[in-house]
Amino acid sequence: MKNYGTIPWKYMLADLTQDLLRAPEVAGQRWHAMDVTGNPMLVSREIHNFTWEGHIPHYIRDLQAMVGPNLPWAEDHFQERISGQPLNPAPSEAWWPFAMKGNEVHKDEKEQFSHTYPERMWPKFANEGQTRPNGRQVSTPHNGIRYEYGDLMDVIELLVREPTTRQAFLPIWFPEDTGATAGQRLPCSLGYHFMIRNDMLHVSYYMRSCDFIRHFRDDVYMAMRLGQHVAGAVNHFSSGREDQLVPGSLYISIASLHCFKGDEAKMKRGDV
Repeated sequence: MKNYGTIPWKYMLADLTQDLLRAPEVAGQRWHAMDVTGNPMLVSREIHNFTWEGHIPHYIRDLQAMVGPNLPWAEDHFQERISGQPLNPAPSEAWWPFAMKGNEVHKDEKEQFSHTYPERMWPKFANEGQTRPNGRQVSTPHNGIRYEYGDLMDVIELLVREPTTRQAFLPIWFPEDTGATAGQRLPCSLGYHFMIRNDMLHVSYYMRSCDFIRHFRDDVYMAMRLGQHVAGAVNHFSSGREDQLVPGSLYISIASLHCFKGDEAKMKRGDV
């Protein structure tokens, strides 16, 4: 376990880079649903149970200056995530900075990914009118065991109705991911929890896995942007609120934060 507490971002990032370079090696078998057995460049160094807490800047420009995400891609994709549309593929996949082989190895015969974040944030009408690989027709809106699916707007409306709720959770990991029974690529994120205390909107972001080089900065950026967005939306829909809700803290927990052997030279140069 590695708890970085509330160390400011740039110092935490510097410490984390050095800690990863000294972390234990893990020879994985699969990466993004691909067999990587025997590939020395994809042996990883792993920090198990990484945690960190940081203040969410109130303004986008301050957040971008602090975290240094891959722009414009990270902001483009964030806008797709909050668009209200279950996009698959999301258009920004065409200019993702780390795209591999055009991403075609991760798409099915319908040119869709196994999942996207816009789909998981707006799942009610995902794949409307289509037939699943097992032949079952997609019914809309999607139903759970007893109730219809919720989405990001439902989470916002809950926060408006019950500002002190502990139930405002947006899942990214769905039951269909459990066990990877189709050998599919799975979401790295488990979900986001939102809680309002003292007129601040706090976000807890839970991940099973995160690639330090390709995803960490952008994942932190988009989680903080989500906090900004949700706080603004609650303000917009809360006509009776006396004080404006502002972004509070992001608490991030990652079961496996890792880098790959093939990226170590870049990390040693400080090019992260």
